[in-house]
Amino acid sequence: MSPRALVVAVLLLPTLSALPAHAAAKVDCAKVKCLALTFDDGPGPSTGALLSTLKKSGAKATFFLMGKHVEQRPTLVKRMAAEGHEIGNHTWSHPSLPTLFDEEITRELRATQEAIEGLIGRAPRMFRPPYGHTDDRVAGLAGEEGMAQVLWTGTTLDWKLRDQKKIRAAVLRLAKRDGVILMHDVVPQTVQVMPALVKDLRKRGYHLVTVSTLLRGRKLTPGETYPI
Repeated sequence: MSPRALVVAVLLLPTLSALPAHAAAKVDCAKVKCLALTFDDGPGPSTGALLSTLKKSGAKATFFLMGKHVEQRPTLVKRMAAEGHEIGNHTWSHPSLPTLFDEEITRELRATQEAIEGLIGRAPRMFRPPYGHTDDRVAGLAGEEGMAQVLWTGTTLDWKLRDQKKIRAAVLRLAKRDGVILMHDVVPQTVQVMPALVKDLRKRGYHLVTVSTLLRGRKLTPGETYPI
């Protein structure tokens, strides 16, 4: 090793050693147990605290954002992207999409795409329908906007529970390899319990990753629904 390379390595060593082991290299979910934590309806007043928790632990998450909230809190959206989280579309105003006309659905999705792309330089490739209300028509219209539809393997119902212990228990009950868990970063109790919950999941061997990381390099096709 050259003297110059040796100096660079020595300088980098404290930085690398300060990172969590799972953050130093790309996670391969074919080899380790992965779980995707997903958060809907933000960004909200508590989202910054959640991002700080995730950053401290080296965990990654997927956020399905409402367009009108993106407009209200652009700094948080930029922070999500800068810190390596995945961003999806959750419509502009959270309507039940199957009740709308085609052009109304497209307007809800497209306005949110444009708001997010204007902040982070790229449009989301996935969306989540509000309330989970969807059908083939909704998925097809999302596909025309370049997005796959991402649902979940388990929902905590945190918006209803509003209790840290119950939310924590729900996540631990629902956690499974390659699972996609639905939560809300606009629920304060969810954000408050996350430091303890991340530790719990790590003790069970889970790597907390984005939805895309679960796919092991495969890209979702526009209009596709995942997980099935």
